[in-house]
Amino acid sequence: MKDKITPSRISVFVIIFLMTCVTANLNWGKDHWKEIILSDGKGYYAYLPAIFIYHDLNLGFFDKIEKQDYYNKFLYYDYRANGNGKVIDKYFCGTALAELPFFLTAHALSPLSGYRPDGYSNLYHILISIAALFYLLAGLVFLNAVLGGYNIREWEKSVVLFAAVFGTNLFYYTVREPSMSHVFSFAFISIFVYCSRKFFATFKTGWIPVLGLVLGVIFLIRPVNALALFFLPFAAGSAATLRKGLTTALGRPLPLIAGILIFLGTASVQFMIYKISTGKFLIDSYGDEGFNFLHPHIADILFSYKKGLFLYTPLYLLSLTGLYSLWKSSRFSVYAWSGFFILITYVFSSWWNWYYGGSFSSRVYVEFIPVFMILLAIALHDTAGKFRKGILVALVVLLTILCQIQTYQYRYYQIHWSEMTKEKYWEVFLRIDKLIK
Repeated sequence: MKDKITPSRISVFVIIFLMTCVTANLNWGKDHWKEIILSDGKGYYAYLPAIFIYHDLNLGFFDKIEKQDYYNKFLYYDYRANGNGKVIDKYFCGTALAELPFFLTAHALSPLSGYRPDGYSNLYHILISIAALFYLLAGLVFLNAVLGGYNIREWEKSVVLFAAVFGTNLFYYTVREPSMSHVFSFAFISIFVYCSRKFFATFKTGWIPVLGLVLGVIFLIRPVNALALFFLPFAAGSAATLRKGLTTALGRPLPLIAGILIFLGTASVQFMIYKISTGKFLIDSYGDEGFNFLHPHIADILFSYKKGLFLYTPLYLLSLTGLYSLWKSSRFSVYAWSGFFILITYVFSSWWNWYYGGSFSSRVYVEFIPVFMILLAIALHDTAGKFRKGILVALVVLLTILCQIQTYQYRYYQIHWSEMTKEKYWEVFLRIDKLIK
């Protein structure tokens, strides 16, 4: 990536400035900081105090923190699970790994600022919120670079970057639930897409170990997101480029072996934690929760009033118009993108709780926003004529506004976190003044 200041790079920093202002206003004042680390985010984060403060991977400090010092009946969440007869963290440790520098900063500053260095006082929460902003920045920087590889114009990249943040549920999961894993996954998948594009553009095998490392971190954050590996055909752009990339990798086995070993070594961090805390490397921390691949909820996860991706965040749907543009230039890319989308949708919708509990839209797609934004950028770039291009930009703007309205409704419970129906949806559509009783 060149050092030249461009409109799209300026857009990235404008976005981060705006997001920081919104975050500070909503989260950093009064007692609002207490809601930064919540729900699943408590489980993701718990590895840090467990290792660096309490030296207890079996979470013996849980009762004191959750039931005494910081008890809140509305925010209480038990993220513990059973593993080989031991108490363990239900979640994987990748999010904690990404948060580590920010946690250590909070831990160093807390006693100097008069806060308890217990892992849960004010600064720890604030720094996790800042971590989310940092990884949003990282994701946008690499997404911008990816779009540059498709020769997208500067103003088009700016439109797409603003849409990616403010027109999708990435906004919500950066501002209101920053301790969740999604913005962290968004960053690393953006990096993975960038590195994979670089490999297929240059065929330099030095990118393979880097891809192994990034994929390993993606796995540690959310194991299912290792499906990003299947994005490689689309990253290649053509069957010939894919074949040459595979031939190059197989023809120089040392970088390929290094990449595999780095991936396995990174992924093994979780299994080493299990070994230390339970005596076994392999633990199923989710118990009865799992995938039912015979009964996927594909239509529900995409279109339902309960949690439909395309209903609550329709910019994802608009991005699919990029497939039409690709069809004219690279049918291989259309098949590769469509196959990848069908794969992740099938897997995501096969989870026992296909709507993923309390969430805005289908939150499991947030990490794959770069995949959708590539299509949106291609559609914007290839749309001929000022009038049609203007219509497309207008649609992007309108759907971004709609997303912000629905995000606001979700925040104030006009859109319920799990009980929406057709009747409830249309009762409050575009309304911000009427709460669902």
